[in-house]
Amino acid sequence: MRRHRRGGRGRYPFQDFITGTKPKARRMDPVPVGDSKPVYIDEAEVEALRLVDLEGQYQEEAGMSMNVSRGTVWRLLTEARRKVIQALFEGRPLIIGQIADNIEDE
Repeated sequence: MRRHRRGGRGRYPFQDFITGTKPKARRMDPVPVGDSKPVYIDEAEVEALRLVDLEGQYQEEAGMSMNVSRGTVWRLLTEARRKVIQALFEGRPLIIGQIADNIEDE
C-alpha cells in the first residue's frame, strides 16, 4: 500500500514496526494534576526505549528488531528520553501513542 506525502519531494513516510507488546498504560499523570500541557510520546519511541534501556539491546540490534536503521533508533531514543525527562521534571502528563493537533516544540 502506497502512502501519500504531505509535502513535496522526499521519501514516502513509513510506519515504524512495533516488535513487542504495546504498553499496558496509555497515559501517566502526575499526582498533583496541574493545568500543564501533556507530553505526547510515539509508540515507536516507547518501543526503542524498551528494547535498548529495558532489554539491554544495542542500537544496532534494536534497529534490526524494529526493521529500521541504527540512526533512526538513535533519533527515537533521543526524543523519547527528552520527553520522559520533560514530563517528570515539569510534572506534565505523559500520553503514549496519540498525536496532538497542535504540538508546540518547547
